[in-house]
Amino acid sequence: MASIEQSLFLVTLVVDSYDRAKGFYCDALGFDCLQDELQPEGKRWVVVRPKGADGAALLLAEAADERQRAAIGHQTGGRVGFFLKTDDFARDHAAMLAAGVRFLEAPRHEVYGTVAVFSDPYGNTWDLIQHAAPVTP
Repeated sequence: MASIEQSLFLVTLVVDSYDRAKGFYCDALGFDCLQDELQPEGKRWVVVRPKGADGAALLLAEAADERQRAAIGHQTGGRVGFFLKTDDFARDHAAMLAAGVRFLEAPRHEVYGTVAVFSDPYGNTWDLIQHAAPVTP
């Protein structure tokens, strides 16, 4: 049987403005902008990803009509929809606070790691999480 290799590499996030979204994700969160290219009809292909990551990236898609505008900030039905993993929670939490990122709770320690929920400018909620070190016998 042939081996199959698949990975999730891109997730669309509907936003109100390419520049506003790119500013938040790249400036406040420190993401890298992988692409920002003009497309037909005034659209842009804007792809951002956490610095140093090799996982999935976000395609920032500016809402084109009323239906899409209504979905901004509600794409996951009010649940935490995005999870930003870090290797240093304290460093990234402090940097995000300094950049004006709005946290909805104080950091908490769970069995799986340290976590705090924050919001992007649209109301989408994210977990900033540092996983607990695995216990070795």
